[in-house]
Amino acid sequence: MDNGRLKKGYKQTDVGVIPKDWDAKPLGDTGQVIRGASPRPKGDKRFYGGNIPRLMVEDITRDKHWVTPSIDYLTSEGAKQSRLCKRGTLTVVCSGTPTAVGLPALLAIDACIHDGILALVKMAMGVSCDFLFHQLGSLQQRLHSAATHGGTFVNLTTNAFRAFKVALPPTITEQEAIADTLSDVDAFIAVLDKLIAKKLAIKTATMQQLLAGKKRLPGFCAQWKLKRIGDLLTVRHGKSQHSIADENGNCPILATSGEIGRTNSFLYEKPSVLIGRKGTINKPQYIERPFWTIDTLFYTEIEKNNDPKFIFYKFCTINWLNYNEASGVPSLNASTIEAIEFICPKRDEQLAIATILTDMDAEISALEARRNKTQAIKQGMMQDLLSGRTRLI
Repeated sequence: MDNGRLKKGYKQTDVGVIPKDWDAKPLGDTGQVIRGASPRPKGDKRFYGGNIPRLMVEDITRDKHWVTPSIDYLTSEGAKQSRLCKRGTLTVVCSGTPTAVGLPALLAIDACIHDGILALVKMAMGVSCDFLFHQLGSLQQRLHSAATHGGTFVNLTTNAFRAFKVALPPTITEQEAIADTLSDVDAFIAVLDKLIAKKLAIKTATMQQLLAGKKRLPGFCAQWKLKRIGDLLTVRHGKSQHSIADENGNCPILATSGEIGRTNSFLYEKPSVLIGRKGTINKPQYIERPFWTIDTLFYTEIEKNNDPKFIFYKFCTINWLNYNEASGVPSLNASTIEAIEFICPKRDEQLAIATILTDMDAEISALEARRNKTQAIKQGMMQDLLSGRTRLI
């Protein structure tokens, strides 16, 4: 649109503004829509527990393009009462939670499909399943509007899915060019995700070795000593923020979930390790600038002969739920925290260990930022390519 007028070569349709040579087609015109089926009675050994995979709603997630069913299996008799689909079939979740309904996936193997899933089979000539996968992945909100809502569950009927319209380029060549471009970006994001997971695993293993003294850094040989946490720091209580909150303040107000507001006051201005007093007690936080914590979040005053960042990493290795002192909402007691014991090196070795782990965190954060930037770029590409604003052919 240009100043309220259609750009030359484009037209207004039910699915928005698209190029004049594109169509707004119901999905029922792109292939045959079928719904999965579940053998009855459920759990009957005549039908369940065989070696024929069945695609379940739980198998399909937002980050999956090709999906291999791994949760449920049917016998040959069970498969006769289900819907067996070929590899490459486009499937869409049609029944489940709002975040699940509308999620598409392509079958990586031949498999039956659950009755909470629709499939497009016998595709029409000139229609690319890969293109429709990306198109439907961008239209989940519209799919929700076409569905019926009941409590926490959403149901997209077969007829509603058949009638659902999508923008379709005129040739399969253009459809596949768009799909290939978006799939390449997906593949790059997947590579970054795997690299991030690998780096996190390496960091976890490194923490287990270095923070327990199982592996020593070059140049350090002094014996580690058994100490109480209370020997290293003092646990302090947070306070209500209501009288000091200021949305334009320079200091963060912190809760167990993270920052919840701003203030110009602070409870503590030095580096500190924070741990939940009530609620989320198993996610330590670290902060170096002045801050305020509310009464559900402890902060700590670190003794000068210890490194706060080392203590933070040490806190991350503790299973704090083992120290829960409440039967309802998880809770920790300051004296309980201070009584916990672990072996600890001198400050210079603490600093060296913390530096290595901090460098690892920085590398992981850089990869995550790159991944997030790529995802944002992909969203912009989808808006342009799947609406025909940008043409590849």
